[in-house]
Parts: sequence; structure tokens; C-alpha cells
Amino acid sequence: MADHDLESPLLSSQPSDHPHFVVDIGEDNEGPSGNGIDCSNNDDGDARSDSSRNPYAFLGSDWFDVPRQSTANPFRNHTLMISGVYEWLKILVCLPIAALRLALFGICLAIGYLATKLALQGWKDKQNPMPKWRCRIMWITRFCARCILFSFGYHWIRRKGKPAPREIAPIVVSNHVSYIEPIFYFYELFPTIVAAESHDSLPFVGTIIRAMQRKASCDRFPRVLLFPEGTTTNGRFLISFQLGAFIPGYPIQPVIVRYPHVHFDQSWGLISLTKLMFRMFTQFHNFMEVEYLPLVSPLDHEKESAAHFAERTGQVIATALNVVHTSYSFGDLMLLMKAAESNQADPSAYMVEMARMELLHHISSFEAVELLEKFLSMDPDPSGRVKYHDFVKVLRLKTCTLSEEIFSFIDVEKSGSITFKQFLFGSTNVMNQPLFRQACELAFTKCAARGNDCISEQELGESIRLAIPELNQDEGHELFVLFDTNSDGKISKDEFLTCLRKNPLLIALFSPCLLQKDLLEGSNRLREEIM
Repeated sequence: MADHDLESPLLSSQPSDHPHFVVDIGEDNEGPSGNGIDCSNNDDGDARSDSSRNPYAFLGSDWFDVPRQSTANPFRNHTLMISGVYEWLKILVCLPIAALRLALFGICLAIGYLATKLALQGWKDKQNPMPKWRCRIMWITRFCARCILFSFGYHWIRRKGKPAPREIAPIVVSNHVSYIEPIFYFYELFPTIVAAESHDSLPFVGTIIRAMQRKASCDRFPRVLLFPEGTTTNGRFLISFQLGAFIPGYPIQPVIVRYPHVHFDQSWGLISLTKLMFRMFTQFHNFMEVEYLPLVSPLDHEKESAAHFAERTGQVIATALNVVHTSYSFGDLMLLMKAAESNQADPSAYMVEMARMELLHHISSFEAVELLEKFLSMDPDPSGRVKYHDFVKVLRLKTCTLSEEIFSFIDVEKSGSITFKQFLFGSTNVMNQPLFRQACELAFTKCAARGNDCISEQELGESIRLAIPELNQDEGHELFVLFDTNSDGKISKDEFLTCLRKNPLLIALFSPCLLQKDLLEGSNRLREEIM
């Protein structure tokens, strides 16, 4: 084999008859593409090869790329349906056992609830640890918790490692696969389980939570247990961590939970609680493994951020589980549930790795869900794609050149249809432009030309006709209704800005009235400040 240095290419260049990608950068925006870039050919599909004008170039927005859709789904239960003769026979055999288990579950639940109520009776001094005699009563509840696990088929639980003393590791974090882990940790550690305030009102669960005081800084209180993923997964992936456990900067003991199985996936994915409990009751035995990992401490030699601390802890847990630490988050579950509620054929196609979106594109999960609701109203086909005519119909746009340019801006694949991920990336691309907010406010000022604090239907129509001259009165009225959210016959500044925030692509309708000297001068000044 011939020797090669580090700078030599691994593959030698070969003559090729294939055309090359040529980029011609002009000094102005004149040209076929309208943005100064002439895409003569595009073999790899990364650049735009059509002749569409960028309708958001006036904001400084450029064409954007959309990452490929990941095939990973951390929320999928892999045995959602009962299949196979063995599984059906096992369920039939276990039905009498399931009845006994259900009875045991109900008895333990009632006894544990009464014991906890007794332990809390008359206790008002929540600033100090629970008195020992009350804690002894809580042991009844803890024993009931273990019996509940037994009723679910967890007759024995394999443990590896030991919990660190509370004074060394006041905070415990764990992956979250099922509703079983909180029950196990309550029995095993009697920690403070940090849960949403809404859980406080739940019967039995809320009573238990109120009995567990939340103090991480004082050794007299129980250790604090958090599930930083914020929701349950299928255990085959680790999703992005929320930062609550890592902000105080205390040493943390990670704990991992596994549920080895062949026929029954015990994860609480897109499966009802009733069905999951039934499947647990009708198994001979359910396997569960718990492993206490070494402590993870914040770096003393540097001021470590909570995000970096969470990332290091997540890598430790992912390595121990032998899974991938993804950028999915609870926000993706919100998108998944919204798509499932709309009876989409593949709800997982609407997940976008929200942790990365929030970090890089500065959009919250709630804003992403609002954009998904808008996208779903466009009636996507079974593959999750929206055609041009449905796109313009929902955005109240007239079929015209500008509408085609807006759709083409989103349709990065030039396939004649768009996905939710493309719609989301395109919308955030526009919203994140430094000039977007300034452009929205200036557009309102230009529309309200008479100096009023509101925009009339006539004023809105006159401004939009600068971009769409053929807009008729009915089409203008449809757009006015979209902006006039309280239906009072006029558009306030708050309504105008809110509508553009929810429908950022519509800012292109006001580009002609914005492409004037005052905006251009402000644009140049803002760009100079950014540089």
C-alpha cells in the first residue's frame, strides 16, 4: 500500500462529465433567484435550485435547511397491542390471579391512604421535619407501597449499588419509564418527590406528596427525588433534562431503572393507564432492575452552569443505560399528543426535538404547539404533508405570486408539499430575524396611516394591496377577520402584533410598505450594531 500523508485526499480526483454547482454572487438582488444567487445546477439538493424570490429577504432572512426527520421515538410503547398465542393464553390463565391482585391493590391503597391521613392529622409545623412518631406511621404506607408493587407482579426487584447517605447526596435523579418508579422510590428511600402542583389535588397521590417535605439544603429533611426528563419514556432513549435538579448545585446521585422484557413493554407511552395496569396484572412476573450510580458533583474549579451539569449527569445515565441521550423533550410529547388527538396516521412525524429548537431557535413548546394547531388545520394528508391550496386557505392568502413565493420559501424540498417540521423551521426563521419585531411595529404604524391607535378594514386592505394588487374586498375581509381577534371591527396594536407572532409568515404582506427609506436605514443601523 502506498504511503499517504495527512493532507492527501483519501480518494483521488477523477474526471467527471457531471455538471458542477455554480454560484454567481452579484452586487444587488437582481437575477433569476431574486437574492443575488444564481443556482445553475444542484446535484445534492442542499441549495435552492428554483427561481423563486425570497419574500423575507427584506428582513435579512436567508434560505434555510431542515434536518432530516429522526426515526427515534422515545415515547412509543412497543407492545401496544396484545399479539401472539402465548400472550393471549397467559392472559387467560392469569385472569383469576389478576382478580386477586386487584383486590390486594385496592386494600393496600386504602390502608396506605388512611395511614397517611393519620400521620398528617393535626400537623401544621411544615417548616420542621416530620416528628418521628408520624414517620413511624408512614412506615405503614411504605409497606403498602411494596405490597402494591407485589400486586403489579414485581415480586422481587434486583438492585445494584447502594443509595448514598443523604448528607452526601441530598438530590437523587432517575430516568422515568413508568408510574412504578415513584412507588418504588417511596418505599425504598422515602424521599421528597417533586411533582407538579396539579398532583397535589389527586386522591391518595396528593396526600402522599403532602407528607413528603421539600428541603434539599437541610439534612434533617428527606432527600429530594426528581425525574429530570419531566415525563415517561420507553427507556430506549434518554430525553433532554429539565434544569430544576441542577440549579442548586448540590451533589447528585443518579439512579437508573430498567424493565427487562420479551412480550410486554411496561413503559407508559401512548397507552392508557387502565390498559397498562391490566397488562401488568395479567403477567406471571414483571422484571425490574434498579442501579445506584456513583455521585456526580458540580465542578468546583469552574463555575459550572446548570445546563452543563445536567448534560454531564445525562451522559452518565445514558452510558449506564446504554442508550442515546437525545434532544427530544416534554415539548415533543405535547406535539405527539396533539397530533394523536387529531387522528394523524403517524403522530411521531410531528416531533421536532424541542430541546434543540428551544436552544437554537428560541421558540417555546407552547408556541410550537400553537403552530402545530395551525398546521393541522391545513388538513395534512396521511403522510403528514400539506399542499399549496390548503396552505393558502388557512392563512387566508389569495392564490398569487406572493403566496407561491411564501409557500416555496417553506417547501425546501421543492416537492409541492410541506411538512410540519418545514413549517416550524420556516416560521421560526422569520420570527428570529433581528428586524422582525421592528418590522411588525412599523407595519402597524404604516397601516394606521391616519394616526389612529387602531387599523380599520379599509386601511388594512389598502396596505396589503401594495403586495397583492388583485386582492378583492371579500379576500381582504378574510384577512381582516384573522387579525381582528375580538371581532370589534378594528385591529388594535396588540391584536396586530399577536397575529403576526402567531402567523409570522404574513409579515411578507407588508413588505412593500416597509421597503422604504426609514426601514432600510433602520435595517442598516441594526445590522451594523449586530456586526
